[in-house]
Amino acid sequence: MHEMTLDQLSLLTAAVFIVAFLYSSVGHAGASGYIAVMSLFSLAPAVVKPTALTLNILVACIGTWQFWRAGHFSWRLFWPFAALSIPFSFIGGYLDLPTHAFKVLVGVVLLFSAVRFLFRPSADQVERGPARPVALCVGAGLGLLSGLTGTGGGIFLTPLLLFMRWATTKTAAAVSALFILVNSISGLLGNFSSARTFPSFVMQLAVAVVIGGSVGSYYGSRRFSHTVIKRLLAVVLFIAGLKLILTR
Repeated sequence: MHEMTLDQLSLLTAAVFIVAFLYSSVGHAGASGYIAVMSLFSLAPAVVKPTALTLNILVACIGTWQFWRAGHFSWRLFWPFAALSIPFSFIGGYLDLPTHAFKVLVGVVLLFSAVRFLFRPSADQVERGPARPVALCVGAGLGLLSGLTGTGGGIFLTPLLLFMRWATTKTAAAVSALFILVNSISGLLGNFSSARTFPSFVMQLAVAVVIGGSVGSYYGSRRFSHTVIKRLLAVVLFIAGLKLILTR
């Protein structure tokens, strides 16, 4: 990072600001976007993962607060997904596996989800809640996946909640925001336990994501309609899917 020019640092800061705004408007924190941006600047993988998780934590805190204040959060829906995701996210953050083939598969799923949300945004309704054993098992899998990929898992949880009609759009965003927060903290602790290092430049990007996340989560929780949020979600899923497919 110290070898970057002022112009490069300015571009990186602007990019993470845009990512934070876009992702936070749909209840996400932006880890996959931060990873993609930092990869473009050729930052080492050893610093990309903890940096993305740290920025994720900041934006997820803001998103959780904004969507909770707006009255969209459901504890009953949240906790079964989170219960096992937290320890499994720690395991995923601790491990450093060659997971490119797995990431490609997940990336294709995200791209498919993006196309569906972009061209066929479904009605904003709930048919039923998930069975508790199903939610626990899904949460464990998403936690492991979030730790392995350096994300908070919301990029996978939100489309699942909407496709299965387990939550409305804004409730899904609210639940995903806190899900991302707890898994990002767990994944970061797991990563630090393994790597024993922490990037020194995170604070230079923190201000940008705090501002972007504050503005984005405010508009997502209070101003944007569910159709707008689903179209923004399609953009987010498209970026995340490409990132997973193209990053080795």
